[in-house]
Order: sequence, then structure tokens, then C-alpha cells
Amino acid sequence: MLLFISGQEIVIIVIIAVMLFGADKIPDLARGLGKGMRQIKDATNDVKREINKSAKENGLDTEFIKDIKDSVDDVKKSVTNNFEDLTGPIKRKR
Repeated sequence: MLLFISGQEIVIIVIIAVMLFGADKIPDLARGLGKGMRQIKDATNDVKREINKSAKENGLDTEFIKDIKDSVDDVKKSVTNNFEDLTGPIKRKR
């Protein structure tokens, strides 16, 4: 369930989006969302890398790192699933 939205409501939202932004702007918007998702992923990986590096240098217990990694992976999975639900019908053919 995507926020309790039915198929008809999604169609109406897509029609309104096309009317507001125009058909030529929607791929640019989707591309911008993709770039934003990539930046979030890169930032998340940088944070993970820094935590691991710091823990190894200081000889800290790395069990909490596993917990953080699991939490980050859960958030990442949730964001990815929501993003795919939003952009599924807009995928670009190559």
C-alpha cells in the first residue's frame, strides 16, 4: 500500500503532474530525483566508511557498527522501495 492511494488517484496525480510540468520536464524531474538518491547513497556509504575506519583505528567493539549498518540498510531499502514505486511508470527506455 503506497500511502493508501488507489490506481485512479495515481492516474489523476500523473495527469496533474503532466499538466503542471509538461511532458518534456517530467524526465528531467525523475533524473534529478535519481541524482539526489545517488548523493544520499554516497553520503551513507561515506558515513559507514568513516565509522568503520574510526572503530578499527581505535580498537573499539564493532558490534554497534553492525547495528548501525542494519539500521542504515533498512532506511536505504525503504527509500529505494518508495522511490521505485514513484518512478516505476516513468522508467526511461534505452
